[in-house]
Amino acid sequence: MEKTKLPNEKLIYTLAILSCTLFCFGGITIVFASISYILAKKSEKKYKQNPNAYTNIAKIKKGKIIAIVGLIINLIVVGITIWTLATIGWDAWSDEFVRRWNDGLQNNGI
Repeated sequence: MEKTKLPNEKLIYTLAILSCTLFCFGGITIVFASISYILAKKSEKKYKQNPNAYTNIAKIKKGKIIAIVGLIINLIVVGITIWTLATIGWDAWSDEFVRRWNDGLQNNGI
C-alpha cells in the first residue's frame, strides 16, 4: 500500500503562522487560527481512520499546535482591546492616538 500525504498540510501551516505573526491587527487573524485548527482536526480524524496510509501527521500536529498558540495570542489581543475600550472609552483612546500621532510628526520634523 502506497502512503500519501494528508490534505491541506501547507494551508494549515501557513494560516497558523500568519495568525501568530499578524496578531497585532486587532485579533482579526483569529479567523486564520480557527480555520487552521479546524482543518488540522479534520486531517487528524482522517489519519485516525487509516494511520498506515498517510505520512505527514507530524506536520499536521505542529500546525495544530501553532494554531492553538495563534488562537491564544489573538484572544489575548481581543481581550486587551475590549478591556481598554471599556475602561477609557473610544473617545479618550482616539484622542490619545491623535495626540501621539501629532507629537510623532512634530518630533520627526514632518
